[in-house]
Amino acid sequence: MKKFRSYFILILAAAVMSSCSGLNKMKKDANLVKYEVTPKVLETHGGMVDVTIKGTFPQKYFDKKTILEVTPVLTYTGGETAFGKVQVLQGESVQANNKLISNAGGDFTYTDKIPYKDAMKISELVVRIKATRGNTVLQFDPRKIADGVIATSTLTQNDVKPIMMFNNYVRITPESKSADIQYLINEADLQSKELTKDDVKLLRDYIKMASTDPNHQFKATEISSYASPDGPIDLNEKLSVKRGSTADKFMKKEFEKVNAAKTAGFFNEKTTAEDWDGFKEEVQKSSIQDKDLIIRVLSMYSDPNVREKEIKNMSAAFEALKKDILPKLRRSKLFVNADIVGRSDEQILAQIKSDPKVLSVEEMLYAATLTKDVNEQLKFYQAAADNFPKDIRTQNNVGYADLLLGKSDDAIAALEKAKAIQNSDIVKNNLGFAYLQKGDYAKAEEYFTSMATATAESKFGLGILATRKGEYDKAVNYFGNEPSYGLGLALLLKGDVNKAKVTLDALKDLGKSGKPSYIKAVVGARLDDRNYMLNNLREAIGFNSDWKAYAKTDLEFAKYFNDDTFKSAVQ
Repeated sequence: MKKFRSYFILILAAAVMSSCSGLNKMKKDANLVKYEVTPKVLETHGGMVDVTIKGTFPQKYFDKKTILEVTPVLTYTGGETAFGKVQVLQGESVQANNKLISNAGGDFTYTDKIPYKDAMKISELVVRIKATRGNTVLQFDPRKIADGVIATSTLTQNDVKPIMMFNNYVRITPESKSADIQYLINEADLQSKELTKDDVKLLRDYIKMASTDPNHQFKATEISSYASPDGPIDLNEKLSVKRGSTADKFMKKEFEKVNAAKTAGFFNEKTTAEDWDGFKEEVQKSSIQDKDLIIRVLSMYSDPNVREKEIKNMSAAFEALKKDILPKLRRSKLFVNADIVGRSDEQILAQIKSDPKVLSVEEMLYAATLTKDVNEQLKFYQAAADNFPKDIRTQNNVGYADLLLGKSDDAIAALEKAKAIQNSDIVKNNLGFAYLQKGDYAKAEEYFTSMATATAESKFGLGILATRKGEYDKAVNYFGNEPSYGLGLALLLKGDVNKAKVTLDALKDLGKSGKPSYIKAVVGARLDDRNYMLNNLREAIGFNSDWKAYAKTDLEFAKYFNDDTFKSAVQ
């Protein structure tokens, strides 16, 4: 019995030794396993870190009774994050359904992703391996297989492009008043009863009012005098001239105390011997039985004498014309043209600062366009909203100014008021940018895509959102051809580095953040253009010295980490 126990212990010890020997050999030779990581340096896109790992085992490495569990882990200062999937591999003698690696060697391909966080910018990708053979478990030493993480995609800017609703303020508004003076047949004298007609009285009152109102400026008068198209042409010519002279005297008397009337060209006189146009117009408006025939006659003959003869041949119609039409054509038409002049820019600015209630909504909205100070614009729009709360433009423009100042919550409050008045595309566009600025990207996209007609501004917003999601082709299409930081970054992330350079070089305003210059430095690094990289990196640091620390560990510049000039720039 003792001899049997000794044999059992020896067999068990041999089995354990054999198991440990197999695992220890695999651990010792773990460096013979090759790992190919894509991308070679980890990157973040759309807020995720994606990785593809191809592992290749050499011949006679994989113990046939062993199971390996391979876990990729991203390690960084202050913590680590394991990828969610575990790659399980098995030798030839293992009875399971895992990926088989034979004694002849083999490979596996692993793909997974984890959410990115800022600490991962300086990190290492390692694989941790647990080997199991029967009841024996052995942990291999962690093995680094890649560096991480290039975080250029996180440099997206939430630039806003709100739309302002325009004012309809017009400082100078043309105004015209008119009246008709009628004459008896073959006469040119002014009848006293004509001066008591309503339109003549209103014209005379207007001249008196405008001459004393500083907001009215007379421009000119027009006097058109006519004779009716019956009777000899030479008589009508003289008659229209005499009527013009009578009307001119009347107008000059009305303006004799107006200084503007003393300027050359103020009084303009025109005469028409036979008013065939007026004749046709009056006939068309009338209820004369044969008016269609009369109009055809007018269109058939251009000679006024023939026209008159043909119409007189229609005796019944001509009697109606003599009574209802021709008397209306013996007239002078009087026009007074003036400008209504509103407040000057200086007056509007002074008024909105002292007592805005005096101003119209158009003047208040216009006032905000007279300053480049966005804080002052906001005050003016708020005054407009206080006085005209039901005008969508006032509420929208408060939100517009708030967005330019980075006050997303205030902008949303104002824009919700505008939305309650009318849920227009402009308001939706601005709400989209308010939520984009706030960081609520789902809500921003909801507003942008709910617009009935997309605008260049809303497409720009969708371009930013597409960039944040890692959809760079879509982003480039949304941004269009207008050079912008967003377009340049999307082109870079898409891999179109040369186009990104052209776009970023075309920017007229680099802002104050230094981001455009920094991205240009990244472009230079990717193009192996050292001077371009260094010049733009220095420019970015000139805008914001924080770029020194950022660039010092940015793997975009890994090839320059030992470059003395680079090191000097980021110290």
